This record gives sequence, structure tokens and C-alpha cells, in this order.
Amino acid sequence: MTPRVLLVGLGPTTLSALEGLCADDRLRVVGLIRDGGDPTTVRAGELGVPVVPDATVAGVGAALERLRPDAVAVSSFHRILPADVVGACPFVNVHYAPLPRLRGRATVNWAILHGEDRAWISVHRLVPALDSGGLLLQESVPIGPRDTVTSVYEALDEVQRRRLPEALLAALAGDPGREQDPSRATYGCSRLPEDGQIDWTAPTACADRLVRALAPPYPGAFTWLGLRRIHVVQAVPDPPDAARWEGRVPGRVVAVDRAEGTVDVLTGDGVLRLVRLRPEGERHPVPATRVVSSVKATFGLRTSDLVDQAHALSEQVQTLGGQVQTLLAEVERRRGLRPM
Repeated sequence: MTPRVLLVGLGPTTLSALEGLCADDRLRVVGLIRDGGDPTTVRAGELGVPVVPDATVAGVGAALERLRPDAVAVSSFHRILPADVVGACPFVNVHYAPLPRLRGRATVNWAILHGEDRAWISVHRLVPALDSGGLLLQESVPIGPRDTVTSVYEALDEVQRRRLPEALLAALAGDPGREQDPSRATYGCSRLPEDGQIDWTAPTACADRLVRALAPPYPGAFTWLGLRRIHVVQAVPDPPDAARWEGRVPGRVVAVDRAEGTVDVLTGDGVLRLVRLRPEGERHPVPATRVVSSVKATFGLRTSDLVDQAHALSEQVQTLGGQVQTLLAEVERRRGLRPM
């Protein structure tokens, strides 16, 4: 009898897991636990896989009781399942990192931020602890110098699509996986949109990696131009035709190429060429020269900008205060003109 598989996933990797499991005739996917409607749930419908919208821990337990799968695959589910749930049948989890390194969150982002030359996928037996079960398989993909988090995810998704079924079949056959060495475990903390601010005093490589690590669909690396937040969508580190600067103010614009639409900005040790930018509030990126066109501009939130804004606000408050006093005086005058 073909083993019945339940898939659990909330994040972006679930789609390739779904397609990989459905493409393998040795397995039968009996349900997808995923809340909301999106391309992954639409694809599940096309493949004839029922969608279970209750993605809470209790919802997973209820689905197990109702569907009675032979195994469960988990891909992009950021909740720890308790022992009574994972003990119901073999569970395997997909984690995009070289376990036991980088347990936790934002693992592909961290790999790019750290300048690593490879990203990894680990499929392991799921236990009620963070990314700690026995390893069923591991495979890596290269991270090239211009790869973004998007392109690395695409490569890892292809590995998952190809190899998740074999890991699941191994678990069904009773393979406990290779035990992880807890002394080698490291962790990646979650990242917030505010963590994407570019530090122009840092080396060019750091700014470049930040831009590539936060490419869409992530919120993006950002900087400030005055008090306006600007997202950096595409940049080139230390282009060979850029001038070399010994006297530098990090964040200062030093070259504007209107023909190419690019802007060169000084970093702590070199130049970052901005190609496409997206000002806050705008939906689509534009050439960098559409945002800044002067070599007198400086990126980054500066104290002088905040002081100038504070002075402007103070003047506005004083003006409004004067207007309020004038209005109150006029009200009192009109009251005095009323007949008693």
C-alpha cells in the first residue's frame, strides 16, 4: 500500500516540498496544513491535495487524528510540535542550513550575510526540540558572488523537490538518521525589518551582502536620504571603473552616471554602486539617479538632519501656538460684543 503523507508548512519552501512529494508515485499526499489562500494552496488544489487551514499546533493534532497519515513532512513551519504529536508517526523536517550549525531562523539570509560560499539543506527526524533530530540527508548548493537570497532559495527548493521523498521513505523504513553533535550546534536569531539598515562605515562587502541577503520577497536593505527611507534593491560592490578614494565620508555620493542611472557611494573601505532604489512608499524600484542626482548628497541618518527637523517642528509649533492665541483672543472679543 502506498504510504499516506501529510505535509505541514507555512513559509515559502512548502511549494517545492508539495510538488516533490506529489511527483513521487511511491507516496500519496493526503493533505496540506497551511492557513490562508496563496499560490501554494492553489497548487495543492490543482494537484488534488486537500488543504487544512488550521495551522495551529492543535490543528496539526486534529488533522493527524482525522487523516491518519503514515508519515508527516514539515517544511517552513515555525512552531515546535510537542512529543505527543510527533510521536504519532514518523515526522521529518526540512531545514535550510548545515545542521547542527544554524538552527533557528533566517538561515539562508545569515549564510549570505556571513559571506559563506555554500548554502545547505538538511532533512532530519523531527523531535520536540529546535532542529535537533537525526539527519537523514544533507546537500549543499554554491552561493555565487552575485547570488541573492531569492536565487539561493530557488536552488535549495530544487534540491528539496528532488530529495525530500527519499528522506521521507527512509524515515518510513525506520532510519533514525545520523545523530547531531550538540557541541557543534549554533543558532541564527530571527531578523526584523529594522535590521536591514546599511552601515556606510562598514566595508563594502558587508553592505553588498546585506543588499543581496534581503532581496525580495524580504523587506530589503535600506538607508536614509535626509529623513526619507530608501530601499536598495540592486547594487554593485567596488566596480573596477570606480575612482579610488583616500579622503572619504562614508555615505557620501561621489559619482552620478545619468546615462547608466547609477550612483557611487563611499563605504568604510571602498565604493558601493547603487543601481536600483525604491523610496519608501513607492511600489516599484527606479534607477538610482531618479532618487539622487548630486554629489553633495550623503546617505545615512545624520544628527544634523534630526536637529534640522527638530528646529522645523519647533517653529511649526510656535506658529500654531500663535495662531491658537489669536483665535482665542478673537473668541473673547466676540463674546464681549454679544448683548447681555
